[in-house]
Amino acid sequence: MSFNSLHFLVFFPIVVGLYFSLPHRFRWLLLLISSYYFYMSWKAEFIFLIIFTTLIDYVAGIQMEKAQTPKRKKTFLVLSLIMNLGLLFTFKYFNFVSASVRELLQLFSIPLNPLTLKVLLPVGISFYTFQSLSYTIDVYRGKISAQKHLGIFALYVSYFPQLVAGPIERAKNLLPQFLEKHYFDYKRVTDGLKLMLWGFFKKIVIADRLAAIVDTVYNNPTDYTGIPLILATVFFAFQIYCDFSGYSDIAIGAAQVMGFKLMNNFQRPYFSRSISEFWRRWHISLSTWFKDYLYIPLGGNRVTVPRWYLNIFIVFVISGFWHGANFTFVVWGALHGLYLILETATKPVKDKIYQITRLAKFPSLIKYLEIAWTFILVNVGWVFFRADSLTDAFYILTHWFTGVSLNFAPAKIIAGGWLGFAFVWGIIGLMELIHVWQERGHSVRQFLSRRSVAIRWASYLIMIFSILLLGVFERVEFIYFQF
Repeated sequence: MSFNSLHFLVFFPIVVGLYFSLPHRFRWLLLLISSYYFYMSWKAEFIFLIIFTTLIDYVAGIQMEKAQTPKRKKTFLVLSLIMNLGLLFTFKYFNFVSASVRELLQLFSIPLNPLTLKVLLPVGISFYTFQSLSYTIDVYRGKISAQKHLGIFALYVSYFPQLVAGPIERAKNLLPQFLEKHYFDYKRVTDGLKLMLWGFFKKIVIADRLAAIVDTVYNNPTDYTGIPLILATVFFAFQIYCDFSGYSDIAIGAAQVMGFKLMNNFQRPYFSRSISEFWRRWHISLSTWFKDYLYIPLGGNRVTVPRWYLNIFIVFVISGFWHGANFTFVVWGALHGLYLILETATKPVKDKIYQITRLAKFPSLIKYLEIAWTFILVNVGWVFFRADSLTDAFYILTHWFTGVSLNFAPAKIIAGGWLGFAFVWGIIGLMELIHVWQERGHSVRQFLSRRSVAIRWASYLIMIFSILLLGVFERVEFIYFQF
């Protein structure tokens, strides 16, 4: 079941209505059944993978807490790691590794028929695997106590708003909330619904409209040169942002309606002045996961400078591989790792240049230059993220400025020609104006809450009718479902 489906628009109000109607002691069961139903609506048999992950980590957590020796405690952590990562590898990476080994051996004239598994990638497996792993690692470190209630733990692993594409929650934040009694609060519920509405707008009106343009170019990149390649890349930057942050808004808003607080996953990332800031604003739940469970255990920045740079590079390469079994994702991750290393290494030189050239006297100019430069670097990375192959990615990058002509015809890639082109930029511009307002410390939801009833409801109805009239309803799946 996808958020952008009629199925969900029927499912969610029923769950919420039952949730507030039932006594507190039965609510966890309702949410667990609802979450399993939500997931099974894609492919029912994949629910057994979630159940398997749940049972393994439930037992591992309890046994680690009971362990009398560090060795036994570590044994159950290793068991959890092997089982979780083993499932992830089998379903997501086995065929990729098998094919890569064959290609490598072919370089040495060694024939090999690769073994392949004919299985579908379970939706959301990377997300719920990492969420469950964070629990066992935190129990091992002594940061949280093991959860004794199997049903509550099962709900933590499978809670439907964030099950498929995050945010990747921590047990310390989410598990205690399942034990709290939540009351119906009009303001909280309406605030959650407003956030969901904004998420639907970003997904259905902006992301899915941009998807048609991006797919037209990126599915056949060699048919284009110059401006269409640049535009498709920039549009993809906004598509993936609106698609993924839209999902997060709907997930966070849906949880808020029921009284749960999920972590913020996006913080207007295209206003970042550096790559390091970009990763503090983009997919926050994943970047903090890698920081806490990989970067810091590797030594973080508490090591020699060369080792520090290596740690950064390793984390980003693995992050890229987490996104998909394709070398394009690996290169994307490696590229961001190199960006961050170069940014760190050249910061003193950059600051010196600002002083020498007297740019330091113009902080606003520096700010906008840094935002523009960061956006360009991020877009170069998005080429590898979106391209179907490394060959396509290198073609796009090497033909951005080939055959550039002022006689660009939008009709070749955008339905509606110049009118459609203007509309696309109009809705992107509207979103960015709202983001500028938010960057200055304002809240749209708080602003609306202080307005009269007539203005509030007029705003809601305008948003709803904008989605209905301007939205794309071809059921374009969320991009991160494939991860």
